[in-house]
Amino acid sequence: MNMGQIESALKDIFNEPLKDGEQRKIVFWVDKDEEFIEEIEQLAIAGVNVETLSDNNQFYMKHLLEEEDPTSSYLIYTNVELGVEDNWLADTVLYSKTFFADRVSLLLSELHIDPSLRATVKEHERFFNNKERFRKFKAFGIESYTEETIELAIMSVLCNVNTTDFEAVLKTVLMDTLDDNDNKYLSLMERFFDIDVFWTYVANHYGYERETKTLKTLFFHLTVTAFNHSVGEEYLTSVQDFIAKRNKANALVFIDHWMHHKTDYTIFDENAEMVEREIQLPSILQSVPIDEFKQADTFPYIDKAIIIHIANSLMEKLEDYEEYTKLIKLRRAKHYYNQYASVYEALYYTVMMHEFHKEHQQGIPQVRAFDLYEEYRKEYHVMDTYYRKFYIAYDEESNHELLKKLKELVEYLYTNWFMGELSSHWSQAVKAEMTEEWSLPGVQNQQAFYSSIVAPHIRNGDRVFVIISDAMRYEVGVELAERLNSETMGVCDMQTILGVVPSVTKLGMASLLPHRSLDFDANGRVLVDGKDSAGLENRKKIIESFVDESIAVHFQDVLAMNKAGRRETFKGKKLVYIYHDTIDAMGDKASTEMYTFNAVETALNQLYDLVKIIRDDLSGTNIYITADHGFLYQRDALEESDKIGNEIVDAVEVKRRYVLSQEKRDVSGQLAINLSSVVKNEHGLTAYVPNGTIRNRIQGTGVNFVHGGASLQEVVVPLVSFKNKRAGQKGSQAIQKVDVKLTSTTRKITNSIFNLDFFQTEKVEDKRIPRTVVICMADDKGNVLSNEERIIGDRSFDNPAERTFRIQFVLKNISYDRNKTYYLIVKDTETGVITEKVPFSINLGIVSDFDF
Repeated sequence: MNMGQIESALKDIFNEPLKDGEQRKIVFWVDKDEEFIEEIEQLAIAGVNVETLSDNNQFYMKHLLEEEDPTSSYLIYTNVELGVEDNWLADTVLYSKTFFADRVSLLLSELHIDPSLRATVKEHERFFNNKERFRKFKAFGIESYTEETIELAIMSVLCNVNTTDFEAVLKTVLMDTLDDNDNKYLSLMERFFDIDVFWTYVANHYGYERETKTLKTLFFHLTVTAFNHSVGEEYLTSVQDFIAKRNKANALVFIDHWMHHKTDYTIFDENAEMVEREIQLPSILQSVPIDEFKQADTFPYIDKAIIIHIANSLMEKLEDYEEYTKLIKLRRAKHYYNQYASVYEALYYTVMMHEFHKEHQQGIPQVRAFDLYEEYRKEYHVMDTYYRKFYIAYDEESNHELLKKLKELVEYLYTNWFMGELSSHWSQAVKAEMTEEWSLPGVQNQQAFYSSIVAPHIRNGDRVFVIISDAMRYEVGVELAERLNSETMGVCDMQTILGVVPSVTKLGMASLLPHRSLDFDANGRVLVDGKDSAGLENRKKIIESFVDESIAVHFQDVLAMNKAGRRETFKGKKLVYIYHDTIDAMGDKASTEMYTFNAVETALNQLYDLVKIIRDDLSGTNIYITADHGFLYQRDALEESDKIGNEIVDAVEVKRRYVLSQEKRDVSGQLAINLSSVVKNEHGLTAYVPNGTIRNRIQGTGVNFVHGGASLQEVVVPLVSFKNKRAGQKGSQAIQKVDVKLTSTTRKITNSIFNLDFFQTEKVEDKRIPRTVVICMADDKGNVLSNEERIIGDRSFDNPAERTFRIQFVLKNISYDRNKTYYLIVKDTETGVITEKVPFSINLGIVSDFDF
C-alpha cells in the first residue's frame, strides 16, 4: 500500500458519519515496523490533527486528547503495542479506531490473526506476497491461529495439500523425489518459508535428528523405524542409526498410511525396494526367526523371505503344513501380497498337495470299483484341482527359479504318486468288475441322462436348459457348482454320472441326446437311432425329433445375442441344448494343449455367465450343466515308458487312449471293455483302453492332454443341477457376506500399542460369502489415528475359535483428550461401507513407544 492509498483510506475513515455519542474521530495508525516514519510528517488531512505517539510521551498524549483538546479529530501515528495493560491510552484505544497500513498488519487484520503472532507472520511475509498462495492459506478457514497452525498452513499451501496436516505435507515432499537438490517442494520452502522449520517439524513428529539432514536418510529412518515395530532392535544392530529414539509410533503410522493409499503406494514401493537393497535386508533377515518378522509389512523382501522359507521347508521334507498355510493366509492381508500373489498361490497348492499326501501316507488303498469311484467323487478329485491351480499360478511366473523347483515336487506328487497309484488301482478294479458290464451300482450311466433327468421335466411341461461343456471334468464341475451356489440366488446340486467308454466326444455327446439306441457303424461313426450324430446340425435334428419345441445352439451364438435377440430365439422352446467347447478346443491341439488349465478358467467364467443369461434374460429355472467326458493332463513331457505299442491288427479306430476293434482277446497292458452295455454294438466292438494313464504310441503330437480311456478323470462326469430361485420364493436364500465383529469388551485405550479381538460370525459356505474389512482408529472427524489393518473373513471352519482374529494397532504419538470420543472404524473394502463404528476413550498418560 503506497502513501496515496493510505491517505485516501484515512480520509474515508474520518469522513464517516459520527456514531451516537461520538463528538469526534480518533484513529491510531499502528506502524509496528515504522515503514512510514518519514512520510508521516508530510501527511495532511483537512480538519485532522496529526500526532506521533511513542513510549516516552504517552502521558502527554493522554492529557492532550482528554484535557487540552477533547473536541478535535486526531490521527495518532505510533509503533507502540497498544494492547498492553500499562498503556496510558488503553481506554482511549477502546473507543477509537485502529488503522494498519503495513503489509503484515493488513495480513493480521484480514486473517483475524492475533497481533501477538505478528513476528511469525512477518518472518514468512514473502510467502504472502502472492495472491494465489494467500487465497489458499485463507481457504483453510483456521479459526484460532497459533504459530504452529500458521506454519502448517504455509507448508500445506506450498505442497498443494488440502489439509493442514504435517503427515500429508511430508508424504507430498517424499513422493516428489528423495534427491534434495531436485525436490520442488523443498525448493519452494527454501524460497518462501524456512527449511529449518520444516526439518524441526520432521524431528518433532518422527524423531529424525541428524546433523546432516537429507530426504533419503529420512526415508530410511521412517521405514526402518516402522520395521522395528515387528522386529526387535537386537536383530537390527546394523541399521541402529536409522531407528528413532522417540515418536516411533508416528513413523509406523506414517508408513502404514502411505503403503495403503490406493494410488500413492507405487512410489513408496519403489523407494522401499531401494532401501532394502542398501541396508542389505536379506543379510539381516538370515539371523531373524520367521516368527519374529512374519507380521512385518514394510519391505517387499519380507514376503520373499517367507516364500523361500516355506519352499525350502518343503524341499527338506519338513511336514509342518498347517503352519505353512497359516503363514500364506496371514500374508494375504499384507501390502506386498499382490506382488507375489502367483508365487504364493503356487506355493499354497504345493503345500495342499503335500498335506493330501501326508493324510494318505499309507497309500491309496486297492478297493472295489464303486468304493474307489466314491472316494474320487468325495475326496480324491481335489488333487486334480490342486494340480490345475498350481499350474495356473505357475504359468504367471514360469521363469521364477523357485517355482521350477516346486514344479518338480508337484510333478512327483501328482504324476508319479497320486496318478500312479490311483489309476493303477482303478484299472485293476475295472478289469475285475467292469469289462463285461460298464456300470456301477447306484451310479447313473451317461446314456440315461436324457431319459432319467430331462424327460420327466418335458413330460411335466417344464422348460429345460442343458449346457454340455466338452471335456469339463468332475473337479471343474465341482468348482462351478460352488461358485453358482455362493454367487447366485439359485440352488445348485452336484452329482456324477458314469461316462461312456471310450470317453470320446462323439460318443459322449451322443449319449446325452434323447435316443432309443446308440451304436457305432463300421467306420466308427456314432449313430443315434441309426442317424449320424456328429456336428451341431445333426444333433439339432435328433433333439427336434423328440421334442418339437426345441433348439440346439453353440454357446458363442448365445453370448453374441442381445437380450431381445435371445428372447426371440428361444421363445416357446421347451428344450434347449447349448454346446460349449472352450476346454476341449484348447486341449485337443498340440500347439495349445499347454494352455488347458487356462482354458478351464475361461470356461468357468463363460459357463457362469451362461447360467446368468438363462436365468436373467430367458427366465430359465431348470438348468443342467454336464460334459461328454473329462480328460487327463500332465505338464511334464511323457517318457517312452508312458506309452504302449498297439498289438491289435484289425482296428476300426486307433487313438491315444483307446482302440476300437472287432477283435476280442487279452492284450498286455490294455483293458478290453465289452461295449454291449454302452451301445447296441451290432458290430461286436471291443474298446481297448491302456491301463492307468498310459497312452497308445501313435504318430503325431499332442500327447499331454488326452481322453478316450477309462480313468476316473475321464469317466467321472459332473452333473450340475441349477434351480433358479427368486427372492421371497420358497427355498430361496439371499446371498450375504459374513460379518466381522469386534469382540473385545474394553472401550478404553490406555497404551499406544494395543490388541483387539475380532470374530467372523458365520463360516463361509453356500450363500454366506467372504467379507474383507479394513480397520483403524479415527477421531470424530474421520481422521485416521492408527495403522490400518485388514481382515479377510473367508474362513469356513465350524469351530468358532478358528474364526477369531487378534489384531495389533499403534496410535499416532499425539495428545488425546480423555473426555473426547474416538472410534474404531470397520469398513468393507469392496463397498466402502462402514460396517461397525465403536466408540472408545483414549487415556494414554505418558505415550508409550515400541520399547515393549
